[in-house]
Formats: sequence, structure tokens, C-alpha cells
Amino acid sequence: MTVTAIEAPAIPDPAAPRTYTIAEVAEKLGVTAHTLRYYERIGLVDVGRDTGGRRQYTDDDVGRIQFVTRLRAADLPISRIQHYFALVAAGPHTEPERLALLEGHRDEVRARLASLEDALATIEFKIAVYGGSLTACVAPAELPGPPSEPGPDR
Repeated sequence: MTVTAIEAPAIPDPAAPRTYTIAEVAEKLGVTAHTLRYYERIGLVDVGRDTGGRRQYTDDDVGRIQFVTRLRAADLPISRIQHYFALVAAGPHTEPERLALLEGHRDEVRARLASLEDALATIEFKIAVYGGSLTACVAPAELPGPPSEPGPDR
């Protein structure tokens, strides 16, 4: 009779950094796996692989991707994000250029926000006008003539 050894399952090393699958990262960040593979393909993130070739995202990878998704949400073009990370890779002496890139984009975002605030104020005004005109039409007998229409939409 031969006795075969039974291999115990590997016990994770508590000192090893936590890793995530592509599906876990996609769900956590609200992006698709396709987007994550695209970011890797264009050099925005360099993801490690396990022995089976599956992507293993670290907390640093997840943080970087989250930063990229926020920059994209602020309409920073991919080419400028790539330039930013090329500067990061070049070293700390590029910090002034990175800062200038981010400050420039911040100013663009602030200008867009101001424009959107103006647009929102216009919409709110028109809503108030239409709400006010409907209220005025509730008792048309009290008005000297037919209910007036709100001013022209401009």
C-alpha cells in the first residue's frame, strides 16, 4: 500500500500586499474590464500577473486607476494623462511641470463650472417664470385680459 502526501492549501502571507482581480477592480471603481485593459495597453498602469498570467492589481494600481478615472471625469484628455504619467516616471525633478499641468486643467474646469452655473441660473429662472405664469392663470377672472405668456425664450 502506497501512501500519498496530501498537499495543504497555501496559506496567504499576511505580510504580502492585497491583490485584486480585474473584475474586483472594475466593480470597485465602476469601470469596465475593457477600460482597465485599455489603460494598461496605453501605459497608464503596469499591472503584475500571477503564475497563470492573470492580472493582479495592488492597492497602488487601484489608486492610480481611480486618479485616472477622476481626471477623465474632469475631461482631461488621455494624451495629457499619458504625458502626466510620463513625467511621474521621469522622476521628482518634473514636479513643477506636473503641477503646472494640473493647475492649468483646474483652471479649465473652474471656467466650465462657472459657465454651467450661469446656464443653471438661466434654467432656474425659466422654471420660476413658467411656475409663476401657471399660478397667475389659476384665477383668470381677476385678470383684466387673457393670461399673458412668459417672455420670449432666449
